[in-house]
Amino acid sequence: MGRKVGLLFGSFNPIHTGHLILANFMATHTDLDEVWLIVSPQSPFKVGQELLGENERLDLVQRAISGNNRLRVLDVEFTMPKPSFTIDTLDELRRRHPGYRFVLLMGEDNLPGLPHWKGAERILTENEIYVYPRSGVDASEVSTRPGVRVVEAPLLDISATFVRECVRTGKSIRYLVPEVVEQQILAVGYWKV
Repeated sequence: MGRKVGLLFGSFNPIHTGHLILANFMATHTDLDEVWLIVSPQSPFKVGQELLGENERLDLVQRAISGNNRLRVLDVEFTMPKPSFTIDTLDELRRRHPGYRFVLLMGEDNLPGLPHWKGAERILTENEIYVYPRSGVDASEVSTRPGVRVVEAPLLDISATFVRECVRTGKSIRYLVPEVVEQQILAVGYWKV
């Protein structure tokens, strides 16, 4: 088989240190060859939420992972119908990269809802899923399925919502996001009221 690639889907609105620590940990502490960060233009679970333009979010991710050869950013969903569904993106990635093995990287808080996703049974039977724990979540029903592996990854309780609120209120985002991301956000004025 070809390379084993972890897929971390997200709005990355904006990408922050928590995303990066998780992606790098999965790329370097598991059997994955690399991790691809999939920038989702519109998640079916975030319809109506305030999103920075997809190209601006892609740019921030590219800046954040520059120099890390184990991480890659993809805009595969930009040309697909919106909202984006994971099963459709997986099919497209398999078409573009035959022979690669894809592993979904998913927070434990998303796992209980997985059976209700479009193509859920295919997702669960055709893919491995590496789950990173979230406090206060019991996903034991789904996490016992074959192919689902809970990985004890270090996580920081940082959210993109918190980062955006800090920007709006003029508070520092230093260390919440990489310096290059902070510089771009402040230079362009993203999320300023």
